[in-house]
Amino acid sequence: MIACARTVNLLLDQVGRLELVRKADLRCGDRLEVETENSTYSICVHEDATYSISGGWFDSQGLSPARLSIAGCTWGGSVIKSDIVAACGLRLEFGNRVVTSRIQEVRFVRDRARELVN
Repeated sequence: MIACARTVNLLLDQVGRLELVRKADLRCGDRLEVETENSTYSICVHEDATYSISGGWFDSQGLSPARLSIAGCTWGGSVIKSDIVAACGLRLEFGNRVVTSRIQEVRFVRDRARELVN
């Protein structure tokens, strides 16, 4: 039990050092380009905590763009940070349980047009 607790604590400690995008930092219309080891995903934020997702697995299945939630990011196991949309070194888990390969790069684009209206 102690080894397990140390491992979880180490993982959670890493979160503070990761380049990441939190769900709370996103607004409707914002976009993310997430490059993983195997694919690239384009993610657009909607007001109702859902996202339009294209690329990667969704393209290969003919489902792009798919509108669904994002569960969060994992290290590849069962521990998930549900407040994170994307973080380099972690894996993105979508609401349909699809998990990506490790994230290599995240590009964030703020929706400036919506910002000017508000």
